[in-house]
Amino acid sequence: MKFRLIIPALLVIAVVGQSCVSTKKYKDLQTNYNQLDSSNRDLKAKYLTSEQNLAVRTGRVVSLEEQLANERSNAKQLQAALDKCLTSGSQGNVNISKLVDEINSSNRYIQQLVNAKNKSDSLNLVLTNNLTRSLSQTEAQGVDVQVLKGVVYISLADNMLYKSGSYEISDKAGATLSKIAKIITDYSTYDVLIEGNTDNVPISQKNIRNNWDLSALRAASVVMALQNTYQVDPKRLTAGGRGEYNPIAENTTEAGKSKNRRTQIIITPKLDQFMELINKAPENKQ
Repeated sequence: MKFRLIIPALLVIAVVGQSCVSTKKYKDLQTNYNQLDSSNRDLKAKYLTSEQNLAVRTGRVVSLEEQLANERSNAKQLQAALDKCLTSGSQGNVNISKLVDEINSSNRYIQQLVNAKNKSDSLNLVLTNNLTRSLSQTEAQGVDVQVLKGVVYISLADNMLYKSGSYEISDKAGATLSKIAKIITDYSTYDVLIEGNTDNVPISQKNIRNNWDLSALRAASVVMALQNTYQVDPKRLTAGGRGEYNPIAENTTEAGKSKNRRTQIIITPKLDQFMELINKAPENKQ
């Protein structure tokens, strides 16, 4: 009888023991899963940021690449004409020499375009670095600075600066405007244009006639904040509104409308400052 009672007891102890071990393994696996899931989310965020940066940089060189492709196509056509001429023997030495000169001229122009593209990329890099040098690494992460053809564009969504449906500066805009003011103050001789942009949805407020009014009033609010709060010289500042007529996305979706509702701070060096920056731009070796 005692032996029969001992066997079930041992079975119960074994089952309980297995249950405890399984629970510990489950917790370990859950912890590992949570860590991997967090790491995966971080990698996805970094991937999206890299994709956006790549898209911006790719857009900057499209124009020169198109010109290069056209000139290479012309050179190919000229070379084909020369080959045909040499094969048939129907053209004289004068025509052959002319074709050779045209090919050489086209190749020289292609090389000029390549050099111009490399110089432009170097100048944009120098200008971006110079304009953001007054910001700490943390501050720079919140400011989107792009350089297109030597002009600096800082684009800010309307919800970063204004109260909803209004041209009044919001309380939370201070952190953003302080960063912009640092850049502007660091280059005290550069001209600054504040440009307001809207979507195509008509405004329905008594004191605002249309989107032209709204965009101009928003730009003026930023100008006054930079002048009064951050002591930027008002002689350097210009406020302008472009209404709904300078979109960067389709107004057929909410996401597109959100992109179009923006304020751009456009910082433009004068001609002599451009030349100084060009001299600073590093040469690219072929």
